[in-house]
Amino acid sequence: MARLTAENVELATEIIGRYPRPKSALIPLLHLAQEQDGHLTDDAMTHIADLVDVTPAEVLGTASFYEMFKMEPVGRYMVNICTNISCQLMGGEELLEHAESTLGIRPGQTTADGLFTIEDVECIAACTEAPCLQVNYRYFHKITNGEFDQLVSELRSGARSDIPAHGTLAQVRQHIPADRQAGSVVPENTEVPVWLPVSEDGNA
Repeated sequence: MARLTAENVELATEIIGRYPRPKSALIPLLHLAQEQDGHLTDDAMTHIADLVDVTPAEVLGTASFYEMFKMEPVGRYMVNICTNISCQLMGGEELLEHAESTLGIRPGQTTADGLFTIEDVECIAACTEAPCLQVNYRYFHKITNGEFDQLVSELRSGARSDIPAHGTLAQVRQHIPADRQAGSVVPENTEVPVWLPVSEDGNA
């Protein structure tokens, strides 16, 4: 799929409305596009640029800064295995080698059936739970080789409904009714707070 679907354009419009400036919604819109296609397509990023009135280069510049955004197709399940110091000491390297052997791929590759991509990643902030990994950014702690194999089996069989396809951040969509929104005001249009000293020329 290329540009955002009509349904996602409607959702994008709602998301943009939560921010004082349209381009402030850029990261949530990138997540929306990745949820739609599993990765960020060039056409989707161009569409987002049109929606928030920036250049496609600005969209790409933002997207390429963050590890979670993928510019190429990846598996339905992105498996991030930490090999940073705590996990390394607790068997992270061995877990990665086992994952490579089990899935028949190397880090950065995707299985032939399109289900799994594995990545060798830096610290994922669960050092006390080493060795750990993430599947589509859902954490699994103190993983043994056997537990990894069981997880792969459950994912293959569709038994893990708690882990949606790559790109889906949450399974419950946030919706803020118009009468409950805080109100988005461009900063320069706001009044000077009463507690902020004002000089004689009227500037804060």
